[in-house]
Amino acid sequence: MAVFRATLYQIFLIVTVIPYAIACLLWAPLPLHWRYRLTIGWPRLGIWGAKVILGIRWQIKGAENLPDGPAVMLSKHQSAWETMFIIAYMPRDMCFVYKRELHRVPFFGWGLALLRMIPIDRAKGRDAFEQVVKIGQERINEGRWPILFPEGTRILPGKTGRYKLGGAMLATRTNTPIIPVAHNAGECWQRNAFIKKPGLITVSIGPLIETAGLDAETVNRKVQDWIESEMRVLNPERYGLA
Repeated sequence: MAVFRATLYQIFLIVTVIPYAIACLLWAPLPLHWRYRLTIGWPRLGIWGAKVILGIRWQIKGAENLPDGPAVMLSKHQSAWETMFIIAYMPRDMCFVYKRELHRVPFFGWGLALLRMIPIDRAKGRDAFEQVVKIGQERINEGRWPILFPEGTRILPGKTGRYKLGGAMLATRTNTPIIPVAHNAGECWQRNAFIKKPGLITVSIGPLIETAGLDAETVNRKVQDWIESEMRVLNPERYGLA
């Protein structure tokens, strides 16, 4: 049954992404906000399909911590689930920092390119980060929230990756507070796993971390301390605490 559900869900994603990508091209002349709102219908479908087909439910903890103003969001990264959830269910238009090559991916990449997020050319090395700061500031000025995964890659439940400075540097350089996000999506949807497990994912949003007057290293430690402490609250058994 698990294999059947996983196969059905994969078919569901493929069948829905193609017409959505075509629709993205059709509504490309619309203002950006409307393009964004229409395009996030697909990740919403993905989250809905995961609930109906796979039995993956979700809840938000700490929604009252979401600010009504500029912010950079730094999130734990365990699966593809949270990439769909964050863009679909946060109250502000989000913008990912991602490698420009994703624009070449058929259908998915086409829709992504139309959303004016923060694509970077990794071949430019250190100059690539200056791109992130420049474009990130523009997006923040537009009222959007940049979203970065400081560990850089999907991490197995119970594990901690090295927290890179990029997100903290963007926040300190733009004098923007940080929304830290912890979640346990990997308990249901692990990295590169075809078979997903039914269950309840908790997305926990922490208090704002102010960056004014702080260096990136200090801010990064604050982000890591909150996220990793909260991970122990969400799944204490992973850390020998249950």
